[in-house]
Amino acid sequence: MSRLYMMVTITDRNRKKKFEEFYKKNEHMVFFTTLGRGTANSEMLDYFGLEESEKVVILSVVTEETWKKLRREMIVKMQIDVPGTGIAFIVPLSSIGGEKTLHFLIQSEKFEREEESTLKDTEYELLVAIANQGCIDTVMDVARSVGAGGGTVIHAKGTGMETAEKFLGVSLAAEKEIILIVTRKKQKNAIMKAMMEQTGLASKEKTIIFSLPVTSTVGLRMYIDEMDMDEMDMDEEEKDR
Repeated sequence: MSRLYMMVTITDRNRKKKFEEFYKKNEHMVFFTTLGRGTANSEMLDYFGLEESEKVVILSVVTEETWKKLRREMIVKMQIDVPGTGIAFIVPLSSIGGEKTLHFLIQSEKFEREEESTLKDTEYELLVAIANQGCIDTVMDVARSVGAGGGTVIHAKGTGMETAEKFLGVSLAAEKEIILIVTRKKQKNAIMKAMMEQTGLASKEKTIIFSLPVTSTVGLRMYIDEMDMDEMDMDEEEKDR
């Protein structure tokens, strides 16, 4: 039995090619890269004699066994534990949008599915939808039609897309949009199902999707469903009595 995780690697932009080559040598073929920027202030950079650096963020899905292997190799060969080199961490997945998507993301890695959710008491989920560039409006319209609120879009470039036909039976473009949507856990399945059916691999959007458990939130104003309204009405009636 194993678990699935989203692995996040953050390093200097000039090390992007080295990390991509490192992953491929370790047979980790499918990942998505986007750009970022460090937030250290000028005083701290001057103190340590550093220059402000642009960052690359690499996202991928790994099994527990693959993470252990990559973690060891990143320390030994990429020296990621040296201060200022970068960081890598994992976040547990709670569900994934279909067997084909699973096999595509982890390729030939051995994986035996266990119980879907690794964190059972979470109220919210983070949906990560990866779609072809230029298809955001359609994907979000579908998500909103089944109760999703807004989303955040990140532009990324996919690596390993040329192997998609082997696992998915379709070809995928390298330019991608990653849509991040926080939603209530009870709405997750309906949103994922709608995305898979209306904007999935058989459509021009070619959306693949998975979800991550959210353990705590602040600043979210979710839609109040009918059950919540009924409970509020009942509370008001009790107060009136």
